[in-house]
Amino acid sequence: MMGTAAQQVVDFEVTSPPADGISSLRWSPKFNHLVATSWDNSVRVWEVNAQAKMTSLKAQTSLEAPVLCSSWSGDGKKVFTAGCDGKAKCWDLGSLSTVQVAQHGAPIKECFWVEQAQILATASWDKTLKYWDGRQSTPAITVNLPERAYAMDIQYPLAVVATAEKQILIFNLNSPQAPYKTIPTPLKHQTRVVSCFPSKTGFAVGSIEGRVALQHVDDSLQGDNFTFKCHRENTDLYAVNSIVFHPTYGTFATAGSDGTYNYWDKDSKQRLKQFPKGPNPIPCSAFNLDGSLYAYASSYDWSKGSDFYNPATSKNTIYLHNVIDSEIKPRPPSTTTSTARRGGR
Repeated sequence: MMGTAAQQVVDFEVTSPPADGISSLRWSPKFNHLVATSWDNSVRVWEVNAQAKMTSLKAQTSLEAPVLCSSWSGDGKKVFTAGCDGKAKCWDLGSLSTVQVAQHGAPIKECFWVEQAQILATASWDKTLKYWDGRQSTPAITVNLPERAYAMDIQYPLAVVATAEKQILIFNLNSPQAPYKTIPTPLKHQTRVVSCFPSKTGFAVGSIEGRVALQHVDDSLQGDNFTFKCHRENTDLYAVNSIVFHPTYGTFATAGSDGTYNYWDKDSKQRLKQFPKGPNPIPCSAFNLDGSLYAYASSYDWSKGSDFYNPATSKNTIYLHNVIDSEIKPRPPSTTTSTARRGGR
């Protein structure tokens, strides 16, 4: 178990984790079921009993290539996945059958089921964003992107796609055929993650050099934009791999290649809690439906290349943290200068 003795009491491990790097974590919108995808081609779903701190592997399947992303259907009965073979699959957890539902010309980096529109959105390294309605083998809409898709998030009707060459495309899914706005990232280095505000008024962007930007969509709110530094240790800068917002309070968690995760309040511009450093990077994380559980993976994220990969020490683990209100609830602005305030561009 990672962290201090006190942290060990709070965080517990998921049983039967993947054998290789963990690429995505997603919670069901209906139940305490967690899906994980991995570079070992596997997709796993666990049922979680938070009170007993127990997990049970509910279902598992293996695909033809490494899996990079996942998304749940609105009823929590199906899981959409996509990955390095350029294919998106729909996995029915009732029948345990898998069918292909999308195809790209290169790996699919992100997929999202959009319940309100009944479409699957897929973003790929082939420089396209595609929408699939399931009624035909071809996409209902294809949007050409300026570069490879590196990250995407959706809070209907807001969708945000970050691409190579530091571009960000903002979509209104009521008119999904073209971006509502395209902007350069406010950060200086490559984008790792984007995450939409629950209020749908903006989004957060994380980069490879330990920095996060909070960006608003409306031009009238641009004065509220700011950036801050995080996931840094002395002169070492680490990638921000995950940004997820709490579904109730609107505060958020960041997780990075330094093996730590933190809770933040964007409105008061301060860090709410810093957690102990683990032995491996955290490539992905997620809050469950009511925000009472925070799942995070601990596995090598290749941020330092193959020279730093050691199979003997690079254990692949998924931890679950019981979220306490006092550590995640918004707070009034601090009387002292916060980490968020100090970190300008």
